[in-house]
Amino acid sequence: MPRFELDIDPVSHITADAIGKPGQRVFYIQAWQNERTYTIVIEKFQLQSLAIAIEQFLAELIKQNPVMSGTSGNYTEDNMHINPPVEPIFRAGEFGLGYDKERDLVVILAREIVTEGADPEEAGVIRFWCRRDQVHSLARWGAEVSSRGRPICPQCGQPMEPEGHFCPKKNGHSH
Repeated sequence: MPRFELDIDPVSHITADAIGKPGQRVFYIQAWQNERTYTIVIEKFQLQSLAIAIEQFLAELIKQNPVMSGTSGNYTEDNMHINPPVEPIFRAGEFGLGYDKERDLVVILAREIVTEGADPEEAGVIRFWCRRDQVHSLARWGAEVSSRGRPICPQCGQPMEPEGHFCPKKNGHSH
């Protein structure tokens, strides 16, 4: 049985953001319900994967329900930054997406990362129940946030540090 289960149903706002310098950033998902804030820590690749998964999920919903209107995914950057204090409930290990057709709400399920030796059944769970336009904005903003940061080496595809880059394709020479 999970250590705890939270249902934020529905969220009044949901976003993702990163705090810190490129290469040292910490990524978060944060949702609000009325005056209460819920924050979890995620990895950059999780945000990238979630953004792609949401886009695909919404496209499939429209495909399966042709009378359903699409959403733009538009957002205002000032509204998408997380609000302090940042007090994460947990670090996310895995995500899932679902849809409640009757209420026209998308659910983002986040399960707490499980440390070695811990019982996976005891991982905390949080469900963010969102409107389709909210998750679409989250996906678009999440893709934007995760693309910021260190430039990518055109040779090896790895992030480059400001002080130089050890590139395996160039036999370790900095450029």
